[in-house]
Amino acid sequence: MKPAESKTPTAVAALSVKDPILIVDDEQPLLDVFVGALSGLFDCTTATSAREAEFLLRKRNFKVVLSDHLMPGGNGMSFLVRAREEYPHMQRILVTGYMKPEMLLRSVNEAALFRYLLKPVSMGELIKVVQDAVKQHNQAVKGE
Repeated sequence: MKPAESKTPTAVAALSVKDPILIVDDEQPLLDVFVGALSGLFDCTTATSAREAEFLLRKRNFKVVLSDHLMPGGNGMSFLVRAREEYPHMQRILVTGYMKPEMLLRSVNEAALFRYLLKPVSMGELIKVVQDAVKQHNQAVKGE
C-alpha cells in the first residue's frame, strides 16, 4: 500500500471550491429537484422570482444562471435578456414547458442563450448542460 499523500490546507480548499450557479423558478418543488441534482457539483443559489434573482446577481458573481420561462411577476426570458446586458460572460439557460418554435428562436437570439431545456428535464441532461455552460464561461473569461 502507498502511504497517503499529505495535502496542504490550500490544496484541500482548492479542491472543494464549487462553481457558483443561480437557479430561478417560482415552483419550490422544482427548485428542490434541480438543487438536489446539481448541488453535488455546483454551489447552488436559488431565487423564486426574476426580481429576487436580479437582487442576487448584484451581490454575487455566478458562472451560470438557469431560469424558468413563465413565472408570475416577470418572465424568465426578459430576466435573461437583462442579465446578458449586465453580465455578458455569465452563461444563460432557459427552462420552459412552452414549445413554440418562434419563441425559442427569439429567446436564443435575444438572450444569447447557451441552451434551452424543455420540461420535463432529465437530470442527466441538466447536469451535462450546466457543466458545459461552466466550461464556456471559463473559456470566455480566459479569452479576455
